[in-house]
Amino acid sequence: MMSSSSKNNGALTLCAVAVVASLSTFFVCSSLNRRSVRRRSATEASEDEARRKARDDKQEAEGKPKGRLMNNMKIDEVYLWEVEHLSKQFASTSKIPNAMSNGVAYNKLISSDEVIIADIKQSPSAAAHSRAYVRAGPRRELHFDPKEVTAAIVTCGGLCPGLNNVIRELTNSLYHLYGVDKVLGVRGGYAGFYTDGWDPIALTPEVVSNIHHEGGTFLGSSRGGFDLSATVSFLRKHRVDQLYVIGGDGTHRGAFRIHEECMRLGVRVGVAGIPKTIDNDVDYIDRSFGFSSAVQAAQAAIRTAKTEAACNLPNGVGVVKLMGRHAGFVAVHAAMGSGDVDLCLVPEVPIVMEGEKGCLPFLKRRVEEQGYAVVVVAEGAGEELLGESTEADKSGNKKLPAIGQFLKKEIESYFGRHVPGGATVKYVDPSYMIRSCPANAADSLYCMQLAQNAVHGLMAGYTGFSVGCCNNRMVLLPIPELVATSPRRMDCWGRTWERVLSLTRQPNTAEKKKKGEGSHYAPMLR
Repeated sequence: MMSSSSKNNGALTLCAVAVVASLSTFFVCSSLNRRSVRRRSATEASEDEARRKARDDKQEAEGKPKGRLMNNMKIDEVYLWEVEHLSKQFASTSKIPNAMSNGVAYNKLISSDEVIIADIKQSPSAAAHSRAYVRAGPRRELHFDPKEVTAAIVTCGGLCPGLNNVIRELTNSLYHLYGVDKVLGVRGGYAGFYTDGWDPIALTPEVVSNIHHEGGTFLGSSRGGFDLSATVSFLRKHRVDQLYVIGGDGTHRGAFRIHEECMRLGVRVGVAGIPKTIDNDVDYIDRSFGFSSAVQAAQAAIRTAKTEAACNLPNGVGVVKLMGRHAGFVAVHAAMGSGDVDLCLVPEVPIVMEGEKGCLPFLKRRVEEQGYAVVVVAEGAGEELLGESTEADKSGNKKLPAIGQFLKKEIESYFGRHVPGGATVKYVDPSYMIRSCPANAADSLYCMQLAQNAVHGLMAGYTGFSVGCCNNRMVLLPIPELVATSPRRMDCWGRTWERVLSLTRQPNTAEKKKKGEGSHYAPMLR
């Protein structure tokens, strides 16, 4: 007879066999199932691809683009920002077909109704209308006879990389594209229109051939000094037909006043602006010339601060103050371009010193983690701590409190109270170094595009405009619209600041967004 133990073992064996069989059946079925799903998925994908190809082929045959039609997104109305034309008040002295001065035809001539749409981002909730800008470029006919034109160029306000590039390319464009041979350089900004001893310089391609290799401005500059009557008297005396004004939003306001006064007095002078601001705070344009060069130049200061901080044991902190009166574009782009910055402070975001979101406790943690820390601060940051100054410079800009020195003292004091051995804080201020350097390659190219399109605009008879890059296309913008919302500020609820936070891991002290805020900020790094 079989023992009870043997019976139990046999039963267990049979159960095990049954379980293995069941599992095998399950896995085989599952595998077949997956294969079947994969076969169906591959078939469906192939059918979808065939349908897409048939749809795209049909649309291309009808002259339409490929892709899925978005029925819930439309732009039904386009509103053009009009640029004033001299022909409204002055008859054209020229109906000359446009070609380069050596007779070479342009590959592309811009018609009067070509525009650049402003609102390139669309969603189902977006408005069905958009503003548009006049597209820049050479026109079919000229308003001025180039042989009779006298042009003048003036640079105003603070220095910026690329000023000499713009002067050079304006001169070369007038001479080589249109055959203009009378170009005056006004010395010392707006004051150069009336200051004794500052006679204008005759600019030729030979005179300006190498100035783009140097920083600053070949013509000199100054702040303030605007005198409308004296400026118009200069233009009349020298029989100037075209005035090119290079400067920021304040300079542009002056340029538009010159335009208005000339129109009022019946003096035919076309006025064009080229926006210049190292802070990148002129509104609507993608960027201002010199900004890229300034961000690049700031890298050396950040590397210096890092080296000083890392080598001064045990607790080194480097503080770098960069330009940015109203906007922190230079600071945030320099920080992102560097990758070595632990804390970035800008005018758009309040500075909190202590507490849960305090920058000082955060710096202490960073120093504990890596032995040092690097801080970048824009010159206009921290007014909520230091108060607004009541003093102003000659341009009307308020003087800024010494935020860099303030931070240095506060960091030293905090570490002295909370960290054994305190901290060694090195302060670096490269402000004037980053604005007086020559333009880099990217800015040099941009300056050439700005200068050429400013000349194209005035030669075609447009006036009272500024030239800029919008949505990566060159456009003519009416000066009143350009300066109405300048200076612009960085969107502290946007992706640029979000990227800074992801890199530095600093606390976000941006105030809560109010309804309607953030609807129009800088388009950079969308």
